[in-house]
Amino acid sequence: MTNKRAYMDHNATTPLRPEARAAAREALDVLGNPSSVHAEGRAVRSLLECARREVAALIGAKSSELTFTSGGTEAAAMAVHAAKAALGVKRLLVSAIEHDAVLSAAEASGLPVSLVPVDGEGRADLATLKGMLATADRPALVVLMLANNETGVMQPVAEAVEVAHGAGAFLFCDAVQAAGKVPVDFDALGADMMALGGHKLGAPMGIGALAVREDRAFAARSVGGGQEMRRRAGSENVIGIVGFGAAASAARETVQDFARLAELRNHLEARIAEIAPDAVFFGAGVERLPNTSYLSAPGLDAETLLMALDLDGIAVSAGAACSSGKIGRPRILDAMGMPETLSRGAIRVSLGWTSVAADVDRFVESWSRARKRAHARTEKINTIVPVGMAPDAPLAAVES
Repeated sequence: MTNKRAYMDHNATTPLRPEARAAAREALDVLGNPSSVHAEGRAVRSLLECARREVAALIGAKSSELTFTSGGTEAAAMAVHAAKAALGVKRLLVSAIEHDAVLSAAEASGLPVSLVPVDGEGRADLATLKGMLATADRPALVVLMLANNETGVMQPVAEAVEVAHGAGAFLFCDAVQAAGKVPVDFDALGADMMALGGHKLGAPMGIGALAVREDRAFAARSVGGGQEMRRRAGSENVIGIVGFGAAASAARETVQDFARLAELRNHLEARIAEIAPDAVFFGAGVERLPNTSYLSAPGLDAETLLMALDLDGIAVSAGAACSSGKIGRPRILDAMGMPETLSRGAIRVSLGWTSVAADVDRFVESWSRARKRAHARTEKINTIVPVGMAPDAPLAAVES
């Protein structure tokens, strides 16, 4: 077997695109502060604003609506802060499947937070949202991601915007996972604010953006200088921003890759279903990101499975990457009402611009071997369990 690893965790981060690498390297040699008025400063400012236009174009926003941040986490915190300080929001209605960074920002706001439930496919329940808005303090902020980072399930953001605006509420959309994987139109969706993260689409880590509709009031979370149209103080990360612009441009020019990734993902799921007819692909009944498969089968343990795959040179995950390497019961699957027998073995496979068919074949073979070993262990335990002991009792209890 080849020594080259199969990287299949693009929803955690995707490899730096060559276009972004080249742009960032060139920016390293450009002298000047973008806030300076001399020729050197103006040259850097030109690079920064060019990148702003490229990132704005990726989501169909105006460049004047885009503020660069250190990533999606900061963008979410800025959005919640602005909602409270500038829009006068009194309550947050947050979908139960939001990323931990968004939930943390909501909890830290000091505002009352209510969770909007999702259905069994992981889509926000808009009928319940409408009822919650009818009794919530006004104005409220609805928080709904565009695509879930674990299941890949696309959320009904445009419809939620209509519901929210009809009740005098605002809507913040986390589009970190969606941008660069599917077409995103900030204007058409109608969201009041939208967060982006550069490293999810091939930019360097440490760069993101927040789009704020131009007719919405905004209050800066960090103050100091007048950078970023006075929305975020501090000297801009020019190298990261330039790389972000190049990555956004490359993502726009390779939209045909969406279909290729969908074919790879569908091939992976079809092969797994042949091997394990009892396998479940969470959210497969609705629209998903073309690159994402969140799957499980009875009798599997995610931690053991991840270690086996890693030893076989395959990088996947058990869900979101922002949890200090911990593997616990999947919160998203709990929200979807999935049984523990399935959720404990759930892993996420997420493909990207570097993915090829050989990666999929390698994963399927390794996953199949790991499943066989898990079933063999279970059969062995069941054969040595004394009469009267539960079949699922820990092996240690048998051997003690």
